Amino acid sequence: MLTSLSIKNYALIDNLHVDFNDGFSIITGETGAGKSILLGGLSLILGKRADLSSLKNTEEKCVIEAVFNISNYKLQSLFKAEDLDYENETIIRREILPSGKSRAFVNDSPVNLNSLQLLGERLIDIHSQHETLQLISNEFQFQIIDALANNEETLQTYKLELKSYKKLKKELQELLDFQAEAIKEHDYNSFLLNELVEANLVEGELELLEEEYETLNNIEGIKEKLSEAYQLLNEEQIGVLPTLTSLKNTFQKLSSYAAKYEDLFTRVNSSLIEMDDVFKEVDVLHENLEADPKRLEAVDSKLRVLHNLMQKHVVTSISELIDIKNQLEEKVAFTENLDDAIEKKRLEITSKEVELDVVSKAIHDKRTEVIPQLKEQLEAILATLGMPNAQFKIEVVYGTEFFANGKDDLSFLFSANKGGNFNELKKAASGGELSRIMLAIKSVLAKYIQLPTIMFDEIDTGVSGEISNKMGDIMLQMSKTMQVFSITHLPQIAAKGHSHFKVFKEDVNNVTQTNLVKLNHDERIVEIAQMLGGLEMSSSAIAHAKELLN
Repeated sequence: MLTSLSIKNYALIDNLHVDFNDGFSIITGETGAGKSILLGGLSLILGKRADLSSLKNTEEKCVIEAVFNISNYKLQSLFKAEDLDYENETIIRREILPSGKSRAFVNDSPVNLNSLQLLGERLIDIHSQHETLQLISNEFQFQIIDALANNEETLQTYKLELKSYKKLKKELQELLDFQAEAIKEHDYNSFLLNELVEANLVEGELELLEEEYETLNNIEGIKEKLSEAYQLLNEEQIGVLPTLTSLKNTFQKLSSYAAKYEDLFTRVNSSLIEMDDVFKEVDVLHENLEADPKRLEAVDSKLRVLHNLMQKHVVTSISELIDIKNQLEEKVAFTENLDDAIEKKRLEITSKEVELDVVSKAIHDKRTEVIPQLKEQLEAILATLGMPNAQFKIEVVYGTEFFANGKDDLSFLFSANKGGNFNELKKAASGGELSRIMLAIKSVLAKYIQLPTIMFDEIDTGVSGEISNKMGDIMLQMSKTMQVFSITHLPQIAAKGHSHFKVFKEDVNNVTQTNLVKLNHDERIVEIAQMLGGLEMSSSAIAHAKELLN
């Protein structure tokens, strides 16, 4: 519910603050007193676009702030979805700067107008005789029926299943699109894969092949150097091994004289052992080294294949080629198995359609069951509101398409006159009749779901005294479960409110200002008496006002 409203520097309002109660609140005032200004300011809180001309003083910013108690509205998920801090007492503030820029805040967090509108429509429903678009919308008509049918939980289940169904359909389409593209690329990918498979890639092989190629390609030079090393190591006169052997024998003889010669003997002996090992390895390498033109050709061919593949795929290593081969294998395999994946996805979709059918049929059955009850209630209320011949023809037909709220096609027809043709509401009812129909519908809805604060803006225009009395009774009844405002010119309705506010203009320092005050009991008597008989109040008007209030 709306607990308070503050308006500063807006239109004819200089600085206004008013607190509101729950129940049924009345707002009255002479024509032109500024009731539309009040509604305009409230509309900004609900996300209406701002206009620089709204500023009373164009050199100061306009600030409109409303406080709502939303503890019973179950809005936590909406706040989470919009990334807002949830508070049971939520404050919405709108600012219009002299520059023309507009800012909005929810609990001091900046929000855009879309978020503000989403939240606003869950907090206040402003309804006037000229605003009946909601009534003729198919979505709203379904909401009426589903409220009576207690379909909320079933609809939530349906929406979750529908979301999953649409995801599966999207995935199927993506598979089909991918298949169409993949078929075009399949042959080329297979060709690339075959090239890599035939190359028989082994990680680390490139370095080994390059080393082997260098050896085979330079075999004569290597053999020559190994022979030279063989001679240097083992030549009888100056070879390393004979020389080290002589040196070893010399120090062996000296080792008996002192420990320091023993140490030198040990070191020379170690060198001799090491060089002997080198000699044997050189000998083996030399013996095993043979020219092999065929092997050289094979290594050269394999290296050219690998280098060409690396150049083709713009990589620098065998491991990268192996990664590409694995990716191509997956693509080729995926393409070849797409038919199976598509068929599996189609089976999942068929299964999900069966589940959706079960839930949507349950929704349909509950709707069908409550339609006679809804029709009876609406026609009974409208009869009391001066439309005794009003009739509704409401039908839901179970269709084949999955809509956002089930599989039903809704026909919501109306006839205002006995024997008249049934037609869509916008064609069959006048503006005044649509207002009464909306009042009837909202009063029925209030019994079944928690509605937001509703503000009826002069929907009683052109209504007779007795019918206005009935309208007031309906609004009063609604106010037992929700906060209701009525902007009215009719004393019969004004007298039924739990609270009464008056909009008026006054001149302050030769400047006209609009203000809003809450009336006490005596002030209400005067206001209602003036509504009955004009400014020149008669004693009978005052007596009538007291009678209405009592």
